Amino acid sequence: MNREEFAALFEHPVAMGSFRNWLRLLTRHKDLDSHYLLRILFVTLTTLLTSPVRLFEQLHYGNAVRRTQIPPAPIFIIGHWRTGTTHLHLLLSKDSQFGSIPMFQTLAPGFFLIGRGFMKKIVGYWLEKGHPTRFIDNIPLRIDAPQEEEFALANMTPICFLHIFSFPRQAAEIFAQTTLFQNISPEALNEWTACYLEILRKATLHTGGKQLLLKNCADTGRIRVLLELFPDARFIHMVRNPYDLFLSTRRLWKVVLSKSQLQTIEPAEVDRFILQFYPALMQQYLADSALIPPGRLVEVRFEDLEAAPLAEVRRIYQALNLPNFAAAEPAFQSYLASVSDYRKNQYHITADVIELVNREWSLAFDIWGYTRLDPTAAPQQY
Repeated sequence: MNREEFAALFEHPVAMGSFRNWLRLLTRHKDLDSHYLLRILFVTLTTLLTSPVRLFEQLHYGNAVRRTQIPPAPIFIIGHWRTGTTHLHLLLSKDSQFGSIPMFQTLAPGFFLIGRGFMKKIVGYWLEKGHPTRFIDNIPLRIDAPQEEEFALANMTPICFLHIFSFPRQAAEIFAQTTLFQNISPEALNEWTACYLEILRKATLHTGGKQLLLKNCADTGRIRVLLELFPDARFIHMVRNPYDLFLSTRRLWKVVLSKSQLQTIEPAEVDRFILQFYPALMQQYLADSALIPPGRLVEVRFEDLEAAPLAEVRRIYQALNLPNFAAAEPAFQSYLASVSDYRKNQYHITADVIELVNREWSLAFDIWGYTRLDPTAAPQQY
């Protein structure tokens, strides 16, 4: 084990989460590998030591959080992982009329409010100095930057997609239950709902009641439940070239597994999950998106957003009848200028990837009109 691998044992997405939640996860998934014992002990220790702070927050802010009314029309940015949802989220968040869930809340949802001073500074220093960019790409990490609420859910409840990366041997079961809500008990769904609403109430309290702009890829499979909670919600669904998407998702799995896993699986299993989950998620989305009232859903191609970001944002505002585009446009322009030198990860699309995607993800070509490549053609044409 080299130095980097050893350091990774002390990084885990639920390290500042609920001790009770961590024990429930370990109880549910008992077939853990001894190779990850240090990681297990580290998370156990950190979740236990931070328990008093979470209790203090509950006593100090519990009533205020329960009384907080979430604005009725949150905006949900959804789409399969690695479709550009983060880029769009960071861009739209520059409009000051919207409130978002900050990174600190997703890392420490149980003491986010009580820890906004000294504790946030400590975590922010560690985050921004030790990990200046995300592991999966080159996007900067900032303690106050908008983040997806799934990370907060991971710290609060077993009903969370991200636990796939801790317990990959049960990935198919976790994905179906937590992302598609298949075979989920009423009690588990009620628990997920209560945790989700608590996260949004805290964010609403923190932002002073602003309309929430949320980004969560796992919510792509939860539209039916989200509409029950927020009938006036708006949705922005992103899609991306399926070949790039497959390779980028494969990289995501490799990187996040290295920071999270408590079980070892073969690389071939990762590809199997990726190929299986995408059509399952998209089929769920296509079925449930029909429930969204007209004028509440807009489809965005990553390639269009990349080529003409301001034009796409303007189209989003028009499609969803969102106000104040002109007022926010200078902020959008400033942000885009600040990331103008950003460079995406580069991928080499091989014949075997083309064959896999053509066979398993035909839906992406049939529904969103992407062009199928010929695996027998010369690689330089890709």
